[in-house]
Amino acid sequence: MIVVMKVDSRQKEIDDILKRLAERGLTGHLSKGVERTVIGVVGQTYPELRDMLELLPGVEDVIPITKPYKLSSREFQSQDTVIRVGDLTIGGGELVVMAGPCAVESEEQLLETARAVKAAGANILRGGAFKPSTSPYAFRGLGEEGLKILAQAREETGMPIITEVVTPEDVGLVLRYADILQVGARNMQNFVLLDEVGKAGKPVMLKRGMSATIQEWLLSAEYILSQGNRQLMLCERGIRTFETYTRNTMDVSAIPIIEKVSHLPIIADPSHGTGKWYLVAPLALAAVAAGADGVMIEVHPSPDYALKDGAQSLTFDNFQRLMAQLVSVVASMGRKMAGGTNG
Repeated sequence: MIVVMKVDSRQKEIDDILKRLAERGLTGHLSKGVERTVIGVVGQTYPELRDMLELLPGVEDVIPITKPYKLSSREFQSQDTVIRVGDLTIGGGELVVMAGPCAVESEEQLLETARAVKAAGANILRGGAFKPSTSPYAFRGLGEEGLKILAQAREETGMPIITEVVTPEDVGLVLRYADILQVGARNMQNFVLLDEVGKAGKPVMLKRGMSATIQEWLLSAEYILSQGNRQLMLCERGIRTFETYTRNTMDVSAIPIIEKVSHLPIIADPSHGTGKWYLVAPLALAAVAAGADGVMIEVHPSPDYALKDGAQSLTFDNFQRLMAQLVSVVASMGRKMAGGTNG
């Protein structure tokens, strides 16, 4: 349930409600919006609790939340969450572009890619230092050395970096280098990891599991939010269906659904969503038309030599062409590219 406070409620009244909830083994999550202040009640509630809360000073109304996910729901927070990463805002209406290789393979490879995507208008550099793979024999990343190379690229280009963390034990290490922590599809229900990134105090991007329903995805988001981290964005990266032509089936419909039921920003990853480089651009454009707050694109200087995901990586020229197309689509929707990109 959520407790809606009166417009003129005082801080002491809010604090008294939070204290009362804590006494009953419940957690109150405060959300101060432009039009109203609400307190989300998390824990095992009971019918009498609503009657008790309605009697407290400063309370306007107490509303049951019907969905199993609470903190990520529009019922808890009606206004969109806006995440700030340096000078960038994610979820504020402008389109953010994250681009880079699937995996950091070498200093030369990453710096060359970082310079190219920056020149084309990308805002955030992506690259994996730790790579979970279906096969134990596939390339699994450079570890901390990869993180150091990412930090070097940030220093040169000024782009913030997003990179994946795969174990709870690595959260502290990745925090020292990354601007945004990524939780990959295979770890969407690694609840210990979700708790740890929820305590991290930095923006997190949670990818949808390959067989996850939207409700399961949002319940995983609750783990992060319930630890106090409100800097959370979601990423649609395709789901597993009966179709085998593509790597995954890119669920573009998830984008407007998330925007309807949740206040969290939604990013689209058409590279993993399709697994084929020539499908990346059309699905990226479709995702933006559906309302995505950002896109994540894999780019590599020589995709045919890539150690990971070469088949779905764009060349520098193809990425530059995609950026020009994104500018046109965004303009046709009355939106803007983040960072003032004009193609």
